[in-house]
Amino acid sequence: MLLVTGVNGGLGGLVLEQLVRLQGGPDGLLAGSRTADRAPVAGVPVRTVDFDRPETLAEAFTGVRTLLLVSAGYGEDDVVIPRHRAAIEAAEQAGIEHVVYTSLSGDGDHLAFALAHRWTEQRLRASSTLRWTVLRNGLYAELLGSLAAPDEHGVITAPLGDGRLAAVARADLAEVAATVALAPAAHAGQVYELVGEEAVGAADIAAALGRAAGRPVEYRPAGLAEARAAVAASGAAAFQVPMVASTWSAIAHGFLDGRQVKNDLPALLGRAPRPALDVIAGGTDAAR
Repeated sequence: MLLVTGVNGGLGGLVLEQLVRLQGGPDGLLAGSRTADRAPVAGVPVRTVDFDRPETLAEAFTGVRTLLLVSAGYGEDDVVIPRHRAAIEAAEQAGIEHVVYTSLSGDGDHLAFALAHRWTEQRLRASSTLRWTVLRNGLYAELLGSLAAPDEHGVITAPLGDGRLAAVARADLAEVAATVALAPAAHAGQVYELVGEEAVGAADIAAALGRAAGRPVEYRPAGLAEARAAVAASGAAAFQVPMVASTWSAIAHGFLDGRQVKNDLPALLGRAPRPALDVIAGGTDAAR
């Protein structure tokens, strides 16, 4: 059996859909979620998987051979790391053979949420019983679209300078995760870097959104302190402010343009990745 966690989240749900598509049906698949009353894909049984309640995991992992561990959400390090520790320990105790983990791209170590991912990779390597595969996902094109969304006047003020991001479509990451999880032995011990093929900046986004909307969209970057204050005033949780600010800053200063990693995405997809600008222009309401 193959169990996917976080199936009622954005990435986990897409992974489950891809698994059903690739193997032609739901046989042998399990969905895991804190909200087990919601079935994201018809025909796939849902089990309660709540990393904040480790007592749920022994039953959830019974009979599972492969665990696709979708990172357990943003939070402070002392929240996320215990979640991942509980999942890995339960996987070892349940006799799971292989864990496929959705991590963060290797050029993302300057981001405020990187540490929990690197801890989890280290913990998997230290396991004496588990085989593992690490999928180092780049930042989503959908995320970049929200970080560089224009205001009601058609102006983008994100503090991105002239920086560019090798943004990747979430659907492409889901397809790779599903492909790997269906044949985990072929990918044992591998760390795959999965980023976009073409780095894009805020000026590119403005042009793409302008074309989609049929009206001008302008990029006038604000300062980082001003943007940080706006996030803090928006009602965001305290931990989210440094996460967003560090993402803007890492993009602006050239750390996430894809040049620091060897991209495995095209080879694992077996085709060209979806262009980030197409995803942003087609999936955001900012151009309306």
